Amino acid sequence: MKNLKVCLTAAAVSSALLASSAMAAGVDFHGYMRAGTGVSAHGGANESYEKNKVGRLGNENDVYGEIQLDTTPIKAGDSAEFLISSMVAYGSDGSNGWESVRDDDNGNDITLAQFNVQAKGLFDFDKEATLWAGKRYYQRQDIHITDFYYWNTSGGAGGGIENVTVGPGKLSFAFMRDDSLGADINASNPNINVNNFDLRYAGLSLWNDASLELGLNYYMVNESDEQEAHNLDTKDSVMATAVLTQGNFFGGFNKTVFQFGTEGAATAMAGLGSGSWVPAISDGDTGFRVINFGVVDLSENWDFGHQVMYAQSSFEDNRDDHTFANLVIRPVYNWSETMKTELEGGYYTEDNSGIDQAGAKFTVAQAWSAGSGFWARPEIRVYASYVNDFEDDNRFGSDQSDEVSVGIQAEAWW
Repeated sequence: MKNLKVCLTAAAVSSALLASSAMAAGVDFHGYMRAGTGVSAHGGANESYEKNKVGRLGNENDVYGEIQLDTTPIKAGDSAEFLISSMVAYGSDGSNGWESVRDDDNGNDITLAQFNVQAKGLFDFDKEATLWAGKRYYQRQDIHITDFYYWNTSGGAGGGIENVTVGPGKLSFAFMRDDSLGADINASNPNINVNNFDLRYAGLSLWNDASLELGLNYYMVNESDEQEAHNLDTKDSVMATAVLTQGNFFGGFNKTVFQFGTEGAATAMAGLGSGSWVPAISDGDTGFRVINFGVVDLSENWDFGHQVMYAQSSFEDNRDDHTFANLVIRPVYNWSETMKTELEGGYYTEDNSGIDQAGAKFTVAQAWSAGSGFWARPEIRVYASYVNDFEDDNRFGSDQSDEVSVGIQAEAWW
């Protein structure tokens, strides 16, 4: 009997190896990185000040990278293609030559950001429809100049089907886990299970080069029996999104975003949340925000990027409304195919439950990139930045409300 077990095990291993050989596929290598260093007048090392609010150029003090490995499509049947996607992300302050990856006070952060399987061509009714499952950056939308993700519901693992042709547009549905931090129960701080149902309808043509995307996220709270026994004030919440895109707009694009949230999703509006990690405990809250951003070619040498936003979150309890508004602009002058000068100015004002906040930033950078244009990367830039916190006289040390930083940074995606 023992010999039989050994033979069966060997046969299983051999079959697995043969199967692996049969499905061998190439690998596509993708990634993103930024890294640099600098000095500041008061803080010692280079400072980063509210980059989502006043702009990221010359305002980042970290080393961050993403390494993504995707298989080339694995063919199956007459038309099916399977893709295995993985990504590891890493972040640190770049202050030492040998930095550990321990997630504690003496280390840095490393995460398995993506690990999923996507399959296209499975369904006869729509060969472009894609079935997927796993952990994934799911149809994220962001504003580059502020590194702000206004629609990023990539929480925990999940699955769904996307790009199904329905009428004039494409329908996508996903179910993802996105737990929220709970209240103290038995001296612990457990997560409250929250499930995010993400429904999107994209590609609705309007006028010339204009399209509309509509989305609805429903966050369903699923308390455990123990949590229900403690009568936590949990509530389901909703986030609705509409994105109007004008393509071929002065050689670039322009997007206008309308978002509305209820309960926990409402706090994300003025709080600059992305629609992920939505609080499960709330009190009849509502919120909205309106964003306009884009990049255009002003002339043969000039590119121009901008963001303007207004947001408000309102609460049923004793807190005052949370309001936020900002404006960020980035003009770029291309001297040649490899050299450019970049300017960025940003201002924000915020009233968070009666506490006023406001600040501004201005950066000038000389950059060298692999090609001309706003999006040309890789890029190496040297910069000087001035920031000022108008409401906090001690933001950068004793009696220091402003700061000057100079530094060098590289940024690339591939």
